[in-house]
Amino acid sequence: MRFVSMLLAAVTASLALAAPVEKRAKKFKFFGVNESGPEFGNKNFPGTKGKDYVWPTFSTIDTFINAGFNTFRINIMMERIVPNKLTGSLDSAYFKDLDDTVKYITNKKAYAMIVPHNYGRYYDKIITDVSGMQAFWKTLATPYKDNEYVIFDTNNEFHDMDQSLVVQLNQASINGIRAAGATKQSIHVEGNNWNGAWTWTSSQNGATMGALTDPNNNLVYHMHQYLDSDGSGTHAECVSSTIGQERIKAATEWLRSNKKVGFIGEFAGGANSQCQTAIKGMLDYMSKNSDVWLGALWWAAGPWWADYMYSIEPASGTAYKSYMSILQAAA
Repeated sequence: MRFVSMLLAAVTASLALAAPVEKRAKKFKFFGVNESGPEFGNKNFPGTKGKDYVWPTFSTIDTFINAGFNTFRINIMMERIVPNKLTGSLDSAYFKDLDDTVKYITNKKAYAMIVPHNYGRYYDKIITDVSGMQAFWKTLATPYKDNEYVIFDTNNEFHDMDQSLVVQLNQASINGIRAAGATKQSIHVEGNNWNGAWTWTSSQNGATMGALTDPNNNLVYHMHQYLDSDGSGTHAECVSSTIGQERIKAATEWLRSNKKVGFIGEFAGGANSQCQTAIKGMLDYMSKNSDVWLGALWWAAGPWWADYMYSIEPASGTAYKSYMSILQAAA
């Protein structure tokens, strides 16, 4: 009997190791980190790889996958992937690096979220060419139209823009992605006003963003939430030990009352006990409301963060040392 028991244990362990990566995030469907670097040097276009910008390190992605994470948000620049004009073609060199990264992640059956880290701008000018935005996304989505492990995020943190324009740009992005034949993937839409969950209902986002439509009915309302005094994510201190769940409560209610689902695409806190408690509280609250919250991603990993206070780059990052056990428990 002991031999049989040992054999069963070995088989069970083997099956667990062979399980698809997407099953490893237990409390959320999607959980992981932002991979930052391809958007660096955003005042120098096209820039030089290794000097102005850098791509994620594959071994660190493995570290996160082995820790139970299954989603990676790859931050890119529109000006590098489709240079000169929104209706242009993919830049072969920059796209190859993106494609290598996406394939590395998705071949492990983890999710790669592609996001232009552009704040609704193109070459520092607010994007007003709605049809151009649709063309841009059709171009970028086409190579991934058959990859179900790719997620599209329309644009990082629209801000200081006409609200109706933000809605139109999101809708154009949706239309372009679906026109590319990408019907299996979820699309994350982002709001105005730096896309904060804590201001979602008090800003025009709550009144206007719910009108977005998707023929495949697979939209996710992507919000960000930092816990410092102004919600900017530029301070190590958090307002209180309960501020995390407090700041997303209204957005939770909006999602539920509007029959939508949401996602916290950026969150972080400083390496101190108050922030750790606040982060844990926010993630616990989201888990209890997982009917409307699909997951969350820490900001940020990336090989060039050095001593950045929120860096979760293995193994020297400040947040890696302070938060990995909390995030693993939350995943």
